[in-house]
Amino acid sequence: MVRSRASLIHSVGLIAGLLIAWQILFQIAGENAMEPPLETARDLLRLLATTTFWDHIAETGRAFAIALAFSIAFGLGLGFALGVHRFSGEVAGPILVAFYSVPKITLYPIVLLAFGLGLPAKVAFGAIHGIVPIAIFTMSAVGTVRPVLLKTGRVLRLGPWDTVRKILFPAALPEIFTGLRVGFSLTLIGTLLGEMFGAQKGLGFLLMNAIGLQNVPLIMAVTLLLVLFAASVSTLLVVIDRRLHRHAA
Repeated sequence: MVRSRASLIHSVGLIAGLLIAWQILFQIAGENAMEPPLETARDLLRLLATTTFWDHIAETGRAFAIALAFSIAFGLGLGFALGVHRFSGEVAGPILVAFYSVPKITLYPIVLLAFGLGLPAKVAFGAIHGIVPIAIFTMSAVGTVRPVLLKTGRVLRLGPWDTVRKILFPAALPEIFTGLRVGFSLTLIGTLLGEMFGAQKGLGFLLMNAIGLQNVPLIMAVTLLLVLFAASVSTLLVVIDRRLHRHAA
């Protein structure tokens, strides 16, 4: 109870500090560069009252949901395959890490040529960002599962699927979830980047247009919405992540 209250106080203090810093930056930079917090919140509420803005939100949400589903499915599948087969993991691991460090924006021309403009390109670009970290965390988690657990599975004569479902996945779940948390954030970033450079609808497209027109109120409002969404979901995922690690300890 005391810990929860302390965490709440710290969170409120952090938010208050960020708002104060935002207001100070506005005083320094001026209205040509940014808006104050209260005015940005009002602009966002005005946008949320329009149907057009909700259409952009729905477009981004659909692309992100599909990209995240691909990231989780392919990331977990690849990570489990490489984690179970140690030699393949040792060979492919450094390749995945090297690819993870490559700025994905350099791959966008290839994505556009392969998928064209629209939803497929946004989904592909989002998935490219999310698959690799999920695969790396999953591979590492499965590879570090205690051998005694695998021996127990063999003694019980569990098949490959039952071994994954009853032994590997529960034992590796805390680290896998950490990978899912990272993959969530990177998939969102990738989807928005895809909309900024190769779409005609969505929050990324709206943000890019606002930058081109130097529409500061729209830039600030869309950015605030994205920050609120990402911060809220990330906070929830961090709480779950900590509980999983605490139970596994």
